[in-house]
Amino acid sequence: MSALPDRADVVIIGSGHNGLVSAVLLARAGLDVVVLEAADVIGGATRTEHPFPAVPGLGQSTGSYLLGLMPPELLRTLDVDIPVLRRDPHYFLPTPGGPGSPYLLFGTDREATRAQMERFFSPRDVAADEAMQVEIAALRSDLAPAWLQEPGSVEEIADRHIRPQLQSTFIDLVRGSVADYLTRFGFKSELLMSMYAVTDGLSGLNAGPDDPGTGHNFLVHNMCRLPGSDGTWMIAAGGMGTVSRTFADAARAAGASIFTTSPVSAVTVSGGAATGVVLADGRSVSAQVVLGACDPYQLMSLLPSGALPSSLTTRMEAVRRPGTTLKVNLALRGLPRFACLPADAPSPFGSTIHLLPGSAGLAGLAETDSPMAALRAMWADVQAGRLPAEPTIEWYLHTTVDPSLQDAAGHHSSALFVQSVPYALADSSWDAELPGYVARLLDIVDRYAPGTSDLVADTMPLTPAGIEKHFGITGGHIHHVDNTVSFNERMPYATGLDGLYAGSAGAHPAGSVIGAAGHNAARRILKDLGR
Repeated sequence: MSALPDRADVVIIGSGHNGLVSAVLLARAGLDVVVLEAADVIGGATRTEHPFPAVPGLGQSTGSYLLGLMPPELLRTLDVDIPVLRRDPHYFLPTPGGPGSPYLLFGTDREATRAQMERFFSPRDVAADEAMQVEIAALRSDLAPAWLQEPGSVEEIADRHIRPQLQSTFIDLVRGSVADYLTRFGFKSELLMSMYAVTDGLSGLNAGPDDPGTGHNFLVHNMCRLPGSDGTWMIAAGGMGTVSRTFADAARAAGASIFTTSPVSAVTVSGGAATGVVLADGRSVSAQVVLGACDPYQLMSLLPSGALPSSLTTRMEAVRRPGTTLKVNLALRGLPRFACLPADAPSPFGSTIHLLPGSAGLAGLAETDSPMAALRAMWADVQAGRLPAEPTIEWYLHTTVDPSLQDAAGHHSSALFVQSVPYALADSSWDAELPGYVARLLDIVDRYAPGTSDLVADTMPLTPAGIEKHFGITGGHIHHVDNTVSFNERMPYATGLDGLYAGSAGAHPAGSVIGAAGHNAARRILKDLGR
């Protein structure tokens, strides 16, 4: 690797996917770009690792798991190709009973999905689901161009982009709760409502199903437009590290320099403008432009007090939230079998597997809270600092679709994405409770797929604080800024301090692996530089 220069046109703090997108565009515009990454690997939370000491050859996407929301227009602008694999089925909703118990496998065979829904749920649920999918598809199409532009207010976005007959629906959805939005369609099954509320409305949020802004997160998670996706989330071949590696290769080809193990300790400010950065080891790089591709709170912490407009710092502190997700990465010796699935059913692995509280009641196994009541009880536990006895779990097992991640012995990498848990526990600590809680989660999995826990060869759990430490994200919040915060209420690209810009998941359009913030921040920099 070349030596770190003492000056550059642009210094980018962080090599997450957004920072790398910015590096590609700025370097191609002829600017001298230096990317500084604190970790010893690029990618931020968009990485493929080999995290299992007991199974060292097994690859796993440890942070982000799927690629769905990246605009195809962005990939065309960057002139890069990310190999993706379609999941079919893409959703699996099991119940913990034996053969004959209700389940849903959502895939390309829409008639099969409809038949399952009618058999195990009701014709009313079929109609509700179809009406919702039509409306979401229209909103997805209308909103898409806004993601690659500077943001406006909710009303401005509605007026500029959303068809007139859906503008009030859009505003209510973005500002309102996911529970209210789903209720509009008249689902009979609360388990279906719960599935959609969790996977799209609550994913990554510090919020419950009735909280304002959860509708915005629901809309964000339904913006899947990659070719061949049909509105679904895709697997990046080789794991999510393929995304960051593709962008890094393009950035280096354009002339950008990327330095790992190079943490920034301060942004220098002189004469009312950002002038460069100082690294933790004392080295410095002067620059005309500093772009924070780290989370906004980390960027703000690198600045002298009072350097940013007080209106911005006050607003950003008001929406600051810690993360409430737990990731349990797993190495499995083999594949379990779901008790509710008939022998001739398609393989559910590769799909997002939804393990939801309240599903036992639908299977007639227990008197339980209704699924939506269980979601509300879970969120009440989290707010009180308690670990929910049965949180919602999204279970991923992608090595059946992408065997390139498997080791020579054929182990499978898997993950439990758990929503929600407290950042800190009220009456104990994560160190004390984590081993027992992981065992509890595996017990829940065993109810649906008996014997799964016996297949576990190794685990890599990441609590919210563990996410913070492992990926360098303030508070362990995977969205940087909670996705209840929308559009121009997120971190602005131009910060109000000359020469300082922000372009991470905490900016418009939202948190997730999107890349639009990196694109938009770069465009704003080039515009301000007269390029």
